[in-house]
Amino acid sequence: MRARIAHLVMEDSIEVILQDQVLPSSRPHPVFSACTGALLAGLYGVWSLFVLPGFRKIPWKLKVFAASSAGFQCTGFEINSILVALARSRARWTGVPSTRAAFVKSDFWKTDLSAYNNVTAFLAPGVMEALAEKLLAELPDGARVVACRFPFPRWPHQASAGAGLDQTFAYDIGAVRSHLRRVPSAAC
Repeated sequence: MRARIAHLVMEDSIEVILQDQVLPSSRPHPVFSACTGALLAGLYGVWSLFVLPGFRKIPWKLKVFAASSAGFQCTGFEINSILVALARSRARWTGVPSTRAAFVKSDFWKTDLSAYNNVTAFLAPGVMEALAEKLLAELPDGARVVACRFPFPRWPHQASAGAGLDQTFAYDIGAVRSHLRRVPSAAC
C-alpha cells in the first residue's frame, strides 16, 4: 500500500503538488480580511483627527490668502505637515508668491511673535487664556489680534463680526493692556 501511494504522488504534476502543499489559496482567510479592514479604518480615523480640523470653515476674510492679497505679508504656522503641504500647494496653485504668504511647519507656542503686528488665531477655547498671556508678553502695543469663533477671556474686543461658529473678534493690544491695568483682577 505504501508503494502505491508514492506512485500516485509521483504521477501528479508539479503544479498540483505545489497548489495543494505550498501555494496559498487565492482567497484570504476571513479573519485576515476583517483584521486588515479594522486596521485601515482605525488608521483613517486617527488620520482624520489630525487632518480634518484643518478643513474647518473659516471666514474667507481671515485666511492667509485673503490677507496676503490685501497686501499683508503673512506667515501661517501649522504643526501638521500634511496641512502645511496643502497650504503651500494651494498658494502655488492660486499664484500667491511665497514673499506674501509663507507656511511653516512650526509650533507657534515656541515662536517669538514680537515681530508681528497682526495675529489671527483659530484655536480651541481651552487654550485662549494661555494664548492671551503669550500675546500680551510678546506683541507690540500697536498690534491687532483677530480671534475666530472663541473670544479671549476678559479681553474687551474693539469689533465683532458674524454670529455663532462664524463669529470673529478683533482686539487692539494697546487697548487690552490699558483695560487690564484698570481691572487688576483680570490677569489675562
